[in-house]
Amino acid sequence: MGYLPNIFFVIVLVVGIGYFARNVKKLIRNIKLGQKVDVSDNKPQRWKNMINIALGQGKMVRRPIAGILHIIVYLGFIIINIEVLEIIIDGVLGTHRIFSVLGLFYGVLIASFEILAVLVLVAVIVFWIRRNIIKLRRFWSLEMTSWPKQDANYILYFEMVLMCLFLVMNATDVMFQEAGSGNLISQHIAAWFSGLPESTLHIIERSAWWLHIIGILVFLNYLYFSKHLHILLAFPNTYYGKLAPKGQFNNLEAVTKEVKMMMDPNVDPFAAPENGEEEDMPAKFGASDVQDLSWVQLLSAYTCTECGRCTSECPANLTGKKLSPRKIMMDTRDRLEEVGKNIDANNGEFKDDGKQLLGDYISTEELWACTTCNACVEACPVSIDPLSIILEMRRYLVMEQSAAPIELNNMMTNIENNGAPWPYNQMDRLKWKDE
Repeated sequence: MGYLPNIFFVIVLVVGIGYFARNVKKLIRNIKLGQKVDVSDNKPQRWKNMINIALGQGKMVRRPIAGILHIIVYLGFIIINIEVLEIIIDGVLGTHRIFSVLGLFYGVLIASFEILAVLVLVAVIVFWIRRNIIKLRRFWSLEMTSWPKQDANYILYFEMVLMCLFLVMNATDVMFQEAGSGNLISQHIAAWFSGLPESTLHIIERSAWWLHIIGILVFLNYLYFSKHLHILLAFPNTYYGKLAPKGQFNNLEAVTKEVKMMMDPNVDPFAAPENGEEEDMPAKFGASDVQDLSWVQLLSAYTCTECGRCTSECPANLTGKKLSPRKIMMDTRDRLEEVGKNIDANNGEFKDDGKQLLGDYISTEELWACTTCNACVEACPVSIDPLSIILEMRRYLVMEQSAAPIELNNMMTNIENNGAPWPYNQMDRLKWKDE
């Protein structure tokens, strides 16, 4: 009977980590549905971006209140969960606070954990107030329907409960309290339980212990279904993020090659393509569905924090246009999940469902409302580039569907005929000065 709790703990641990690993495998499979792209360049800069932006939270603090609170939650939650290592060892071996042999260092460590737990609790409560009582506008946009809106609250509740369980676990641990080392905060909570028999305190402590570790495993597996997947994906996303100057448009190699051939007077326009040239041509110009996007763009869709900073700084959105960069990323992720479920249901093969990202999720009105100002790219705290997806879908509309807005078609016609966007021939171009 003495080993039953340990066996049960191992089973819970294996099931929790196993289900998480299964979802990670599915996540990687979905991301790999994207087109290949070379992101092996300039590794020192990529590492620097990851350290500064993902680890150092460099872009979060541009909005000081939210930034500082987020750093507290981020650091507190990560550092406190170092204690999970001790819980796992205790659960497997049947020991109790195995790291307490570290003596004074252990006391300092647990004391810092308790301080951080209180700070995290305060920060999370402030976040909840900002979202549900103050109701900041960016948290209540049209795309923030019931699930996205509640998802953030669920995470806040999770964090509140886990921090409280950690403090209660320490407060009701009789041996830990009697040792008087590290119980900087929990000693005051322990007073709430004074007068209870030691056996009752043991039950409360064990209950908090079990709920704490099970809660962490549930939280870990909830991440896949939540916007808080960015806790894990922010690191690769900032590493593989775009290094080119903002606004620099990527040229298709096949199109560049064809233009150069057109400008070369020595090229026979009627000559048959050489071996391999046909293979260089893309199957589709631009993107109409998630499989046409690069795997980095799909990674970004899963990384989106839904914080709304991009949309709150989008000039098109601020002037009442339908475009919301956050919705672009959310729609891309939702469509990718739909494609993934389609593959799961059809034995690893995608069966045409008659739907695509363009039209069924993202409208042309949204795409053409974008001013390509890069405000959304600059605002994102984890280096997501909604503009790149917008531009790829625009490219598809123009090059595959010839569906550019009439204003753009007129401009292109003027450039072709007059060498400028304006409807005046070159001889009349300076007549405006005489008026």
